[in-house]
Amino acid sequence: MLIKINQLEKDMKCNANVGKGDRLFRIILGIVLIAGGVYFKSWWGAVGLVPLLTAVTGFCPAYAPLKLYTKEKEEQA
Repeated sequence: MLIKINQLEKDMKCNANVGKGDRLFRIILGIVLIAGGVYFKSWWGAVGLVPLLTAVTGFCPAYAPLKLYTKEKEEQA
């Protein structure tokens, strides 16, 4: 079980394609969208989870097929 968790962590690090600046922007955007959704009682709060989750994981599925990386070279290692 421990081996599987370690492998999952390695896979997530290897597949990470979101850099520090992009992560910060996504966290702020996610929090603003969630707060706005709660304040206005709108479904936009749920949409705010997407940038928040991509910031936490460091992986953006939309970047993968486009082969985009906002992560710097030394961050990828």
